[in-house]
Amino acid sequence: MLSSQPTHPYICTACGTQYDDSFSPRPDCPVCDDPRQFVPASGQTWTTPEELRETHSNEIRELEEGRLWGIGTVPRFAIGQRALLLRTPAGNLLWDCVSLLDEKTLASIQDLGGIDAIAVSHPHFHAAMVEWSREFGGAPIYLHEDDREWVQRRHDAIVFWSGDTHELAPGLTFVRTGGHFAGFQCLVWNDGADGRGALLSGDQPHVCPDRRHLAFMYSYPNYVPLGPAAVRHTRDVLAGFRFDRIYGAWWDRVIPDGAEAALALSVDRHLQAIGTTQA
Repeated sequence: MLSSQPTHPYICTACGTQYDDSFSPRPDCPVCDDPRQFVPASGQTWTTPEELRETHSNEIRELEEGRLWGIGTVPRFAIGQRALLLRTPAGNLLWDCVSLLDEKTLASIQDLGGIDAIAVSHPHFHAAMVEWSREFGGAPIYLHEDDREWVQRRHDAIVFWSGDTHELAPGLTFVRTGGHFAGFQCLVWNDGADGRGALLSGDQPHVCPDRRHLAFMYSYPNYVPLGPAAVRHTRDVLAGFRFDRIYGAWWDRVIPDGAEAALALSVDRHLQAIGTTQA
């Protein structure tokens, strides 16, 4: 059963970020005021966990038999990403997060072994990560220290790491690709894709609708591409890892195989498109 909340941690309806406990919503959302996101033309609006549970639910789908599940909110809420739950020998990891956690979701995940750790790619997907951590025994939340300033709900469970790579457990490595946010992190999962390796990329690099290419953007809704240095860094920091599949942040954004070649091709395509041909 969900624990009771003494106050109301308001949630931005545009980006899904949950803020510190408060009895009234704040006047603005710094995440949406940033040029990488936006305030809707209708203005800033808020909801609460209780209100969200009345209008939405979570769909859980098995993506890799016995090892990987997706968790997405229906109808679509805020940015609309889905989280991923990995079951590994070292424990269960929630990758990225959604704003809704209800009784049904809690029970379903407990049946799968619960959550031992949480990691979020970047601030747009922080969502209700603190609430998820609290409901699963204070599971540590791994974020890159370069995105520390963007955490809107502080909590002792948050663990900041530094550098370009951090091994969480054998076969699970965080990689700071940066670009979209300075501390943007991906996860390399060695056992994914039937042992061929999988990259959980959030949206940097971003799986395109054709499921054959990737995009590299500073702002997706405002159409601002990343410059050459950031794109090359993404390519170079991932070069030492093996992955044949890429899971993006939405249900249909998956490159099922040939992911390393797709990354190389996409880097070249992006550099040419912005007028830079030097590899």
